[in-house]
Amino acid sequence: MQHKVLILDFGSQYTQLIARRVRELNIFCEIYPYNSNNFNLENYQAVILSGSPSSVRAKDAPFPDLINIKGKLPLLGVCFGAQFMAQHFGGEVGASSTREYGRANLSSIEKNEPFF
Repeated sequence: MQHKVLILDFGSQYTQLIARRVRELNIFCEIYPYNSNNFNLENYQAVILSGSPSSVRAKDAPFPDLINIKGKLPLLGVCFGAQFMAQHFGGEVGASSTREYGRANLSSIEKNEPFF
């Protein structure tokens, strides 16, 4: 069985780059708008939520329906997608005084954390 990944696009300038990197791993992927219903989830083994120029805190932010995905397929959020999942599934996304574009510097890592 060939692995297939679905990318739901929220308007990120990096969506095509995400798809390219997935394809470089010899994994087939398709891109659909976040609000599309033109795909069959049974055809995919994972879903990636792309970024967006929107803020999850905005009243007009994209709001995907993940009811058929969450808990059934691996779900990876990139930028907006990660913030959306955090906020939608019980977390909190705080406001910042600056917007982040491109690279961001990590100032510290807790070396004793099991994740690292």
